[in-house]
Amino acid sequence: MNAPGRQYDTISFLSDFGHADEFVGVVHSVIRSIAPQVGIVDVTHGIAKFDTRAGGLALARAANYLNPGVVVAVVDPGVGTDRRPVALEVGDGMSVLIGPDKGLLAPAVGLVGGATRAVHLTNEDYQLPRPGGATFDGRDIFAPGAAHLANGVPITELGPEIDPAALLPGVLPISRFEPGEHGQELVCEVLWVDHYGNCQLNVDPLELLSITDSPGGEVMVTIGAGSATPDGRVGVRVDAYDQIPSGRIGLVVDSSGLLSIAVARGSAARELELGEGIELRIRDLDPSDRGPGVSTPVQLGPHPSGGF
Repeated sequence: MNAPGRQYDTISFLSDFGHADEFVGVVHSVIRSIAPQVGIVDVTHGIAKFDTRAGGLALARAANYLNPGVVVAVVDPGVGTDRRPVALEVGDGMSVLIGPDKGLLAPAVGLVGGATRAVHLTNEDYQLPRPGGATFDGRDIFAPGAAHLANGVPITELGPEIDPAALLPGVLPISRFEPGEHGQELVCEVLWVDHYGNCQLNVDPLELLSITDSPGGEVMVTIGAGSATPDGRVGVRVDAYDQIPSGRIGLVVDSSGLLSIAVARGSAARELELGEGIELRIRDLDPSDRGPGVSTPVQLGPHPSGGF
């Protein structure tokens, strides 16, 4: 339980605020004005605007590596509406996650074993006045709430307890197996495209073992499987990005333990026209896959817009 007097020395902060405006700096300053001893870790502020799913996935990827403490996550297209600002205790008080009840916190909370306590942030004694209206809860509710928790204010002082089971869940796609023309196919989609253009899939690497015994770890990857012109590519399973053969696509287990699509020293997202939510199908190779009609090379080289 989060006993009275418990303190935290770290607040981790994730948002879709970007750095063009003053929002991140203001949240930092509010926290420091209440809890000047606290260290603030900026996880990222580059989440696409209003993309709650992307924010939830980023938080989940980081969760097991964040220093125990308070986590403030703000991707909040519903700010000022009837969505609830909440604080969720995990690990019997080891950490507390603060943010809007929009499914943003759910993937990370689930990853660390679920919430042991939840409160609705309603106590204005631990909030800032709102002279400009209810449009900046990151500054007015979440930042001061996090700072007061860091100072040892019990979580139950911030508002009434609510049932953790009643919180809005995160909605994440699940891969599945379906029969296809050449045997069983693993149907999946791109969860996330990183800075390098590597495309993380919602696939546990162990799932591949049930669909392929091809030598050399080769599989057939059909990109845009739901479109009128799907693109078939031979992919090779490798342990590191630099092992991907030139002209092939690679299947690499990424730092989150999920399968990702990559190309050698380039952007798979750009070269293969992949993006979040695009469907792929992965299956074992068939002899016909090496015949005419299947595109296997990836043209790598200077791009008209520069870069790789």
